[in-house]
Amino acid sequence: ILSRYDKKTIVIGVPQTYPPKPVRNGHMVTCFLTPDKNCQYTYPADLRYEVEKVSEGYILDVNNFRSGEKEDILNTVYEMTRKRFKLVRHFIKNKEWDFFMMVEMGTDRIQHAFWGFFDNRHSMYFPGNKYENVIFDYYKYIDEEIGKTLALLDKDTIVLIVSDHGAKMMEGGICINEWLINNGYLKLVHYPEEITQINKHMIDWDKTMVWGEGGYYGRLFFNVKGREPRGVIPKQNYEFLRNELITALEDLRDEKGQSINTKVFKPEEIYSECRNIPPDLIVYYGDLSWRSIGSVGHNTIWTNENDTGSDDANHAQHGIFVMSDDNGYHSERRDDLKIMDVAPTVLDRMGIEIPPYMEGNVIK
Repeated sequence: ILSRYDKKTIVIGVPQTYPPKPVRNGHMVTCFLTPDKNCQYTYPADLRYEVEKVSEGYILDVNNFRSGEKEDILNTVYEMTRKRFKLVRHFIKNKEWDFFMMVEMGTDRIQHAFWGFFDNRHSMYFPGNKYENVIFDYYKYIDEEIGKTLALLDKDTIVLIVSDHGAKMMEGGICINEWLINNGYLKLVHYPEEITQINKHMIDWDKTMVWGEGGYYGRLFFNVKGREPRGVIPKQNYEFLRNELITALEDLRDEKGQSINTKVFKPEEIYSECRNIPPDLIVYYGDLSWRSIGSVGHNTIWTNENDTGSDDANHAQHGIFVMSDDNGYHSERRDDLKIMDVAPTVLDRMGIEIPPYMEGNVIK
């Protein structure tokens, strides 16, 4: 949108920017989803040489952040952040821009890797461990980096600091496909002898109604007649089955029999438009305190571990929004903001008409 209005833009590390698309009047460095630096990760293509020179070896992401290699993770997080902010300040000083957006992944990675070392509610925590202050120390460090960056901006520059999610302690994982198997919704051809990521070849489709995917939240997919190749659920039973599962999952309990406050959503109730192939149900286990585990072979519904690697934290709904501009809004605390308000607010401040399809409100 900004390019169409001839605004000069710089984008660094913003998710979903790989592969890089042409940016008229702008520069782009892609995000953590870039496979590696052998791929084309900048626009224009030759920008990568400047990126590598200035940063002294740019780092896209901390690839092993879900592992036990804590010292290596910690060192890489700091190195990645230092290099990215060095590049950002170079671009601020040496390139023309009207809009500048960068995403730093260090805050996310350090929380996933070290949450259990500072939160005394976490099962891994013990007092006086060597990583107890890692997250606090990193936040102080990144605050210094932000301060040095803001010092380069003039008083007319509008600044927003935004996150797309928060973080919270991960209490454990719900093995959703194990639950579906136990309750008769999912049938495997053979139950694996060891923990295995579920795939379509493992499923007995003629006897399966529902299967699930893992992640920060659960995604359930139904095997519907006329929709899936080997569907078994009659279309007239679709809503009945969805409601049946909502009731059952919202009553899901932990190993001690205590409710974990699970919430289940129908995609069409929370998204104004569902694109591609949406899940039939979306599940927030324990209000996102429990992760969805999609693998099978656990022989239990509950686990303390993430099946994609060591992980102490899960995503939380409430993130951060800070804005400072010449209207002095930085002095107000607001609890009514939504992530969809960011884009229309940026366009409004830049004097650009907000497209009618764009959701969210301009923050006044």
